[in-house]
Amino acid sequence: MLRILRCGFFGLTVLLGLFSATPPASAAYPDRPVHWLIGFAAGGPVDIVARIMAQWLSDRLGQQFIVENRTGSGGNIAAAAAINSPADGYTLLFVAPNNAISTSLYKKLPFDFIRDTVPVASIMQLTNMLVVSNAFPAKTVQEFVDYCKANPGKISFASSGNGTSVHMSAELFKVLTKCDMVHVPYRGSAIAFPDIISNKVQLIFDNLPSAMEQVKGGNVRALGVTSPQRWPSVPDVPAIAETVPGFESVGFYGISAPKGTPSEVIDTLNKAVGEALKDPKLIARLTEVGGIPKPMTPAEFGKLVTDETEKWRKVVEFAGVSVD
Repeated sequence: MLRILRCGFFGLTVLLGLFSATPPASAAYPDRPVHWLIGFAAGGPVDIVARIMAQWLSDRLGQQFIVENRTGSGGNIAAAAAINSPADGYTLLFVAPNNAISTSLYKKLPFDFIRDTVPVASIMQLTNMLVVSNAFPAKTVQEFVDYCKANPGKISFASSGNGTSVHMSAELFKVLTKCDMVHVPYRGSAIAFPDIISNKVQLIFDNLPSAMEQVKGGNVRALGVTSPQRWPSVPDVPAIAETVPGFESVGFYGISAPKGTPSEVIDTLNKAVGEALKDPKLIARLTEVGGIPKPMTPAEFGKLVTDETEKWRKVVEFAGVSVD
């Protein structure tokens, strides 16, 4: 009898050990909603793309990806919130050129973006577009430059915030053309457009998705794109570089997470984004907003962010701008 009890106890111990060695199904990532922080207002280009991707990830991974707009400080409020969140994969950050630019533009940031985040996935590349109020007299980039030089300090340009590619595209344009324009920052381009449409502010170098929406609606007029050549989705709009040699500002969208986020979480997200960027329906939606899908490994995306940070550091220094 004692031998039977001992055998039974041993078998129960082994069985319990097997159960304890197998993680519960709920441990698989994600097992609850994921919060995706973006630094700009609802309705803008970053918000549009984030919501397209968030819906796809929600459907594929079985948990809701919640887009949260944390506006202000050129996207740095959202970056700080993400960096200070638990590194568990349940708080992500939408990454764009503003994160690369802010490193040198802002002198007193409470974080080091490259040090304090880990790259997760690249989503797409896109260009900015110079659009002007319909009341503005210039119909071409050359006419714009001529008008600007004839009216120094009398033209205002909007941006989606200090340190965004929208802002720095205009600063680079100012340097290369010697145009004197006044910067008016907003908490997102969607908020800026009513003032551009009414000609309170004359122009913006906005990300293509929201710029094209306004152009198609007849609210503003497109003069040029900031890519070195014409952009595939808007071939009839000239590249600014055709008039201003050397002018170039091509952006990127992607995902980063707080430093220390488990590698298996990063791999899961990167794989999911990679699958999304092969989906014809999602590709079509990104193409509609002017983006070119650009899947990358985490390491490749990390190198892109590092390279862009250095590129924009040179532009910031060249333009002589800073924000404290």
